[in-house]
Amino acid sequence: MSNAQVLPLIEPADGQAVVPCCPPLTERPFSAQEAEVAARMFKALGDPVRLRLFSAVASHEGGEACVCDISDVGVSQPTVSHHLKKLKEAGLLSSERRGTWVYYRVEPSVLAAMGQLLAVAPAAA
Repeated sequence: MSNAQVLPLIEPADGQAVVPCCPPLTERPFSAQEAEVAARMFKALGDPVRLRLFSAVASHEGGEACVCDISDVGVSQPTVSHHLKKLKEAGLLSSERRGTWVYYRVEPSVLAAMGQLLAVAPAAA
């Protein structure tokens, strides 16, 4: 059984801004908990195969991709499945089984939270 924790995601409601898991890197130093959450995300994306799979899903037409459409990343199918599992455990992907295939998607809130984490904090007035 895995002891991985999923990144907290806050879905936008009626046009409200997404609240990221952590403040922008330039805003203030991370707390220990914020650093743990961000590190899990970056660790999952730190592998070139995982980054390629994440990019393939995120950029796929319709915002989701069948595993059959994204498995050509230079490793075997079991290895692709392992990497997709790690991305799911980090909270970066969600999936849905349809018949014999599994479809993956990157939730818009994940991309928004990642963007806000890496954004430059606004200057104080």
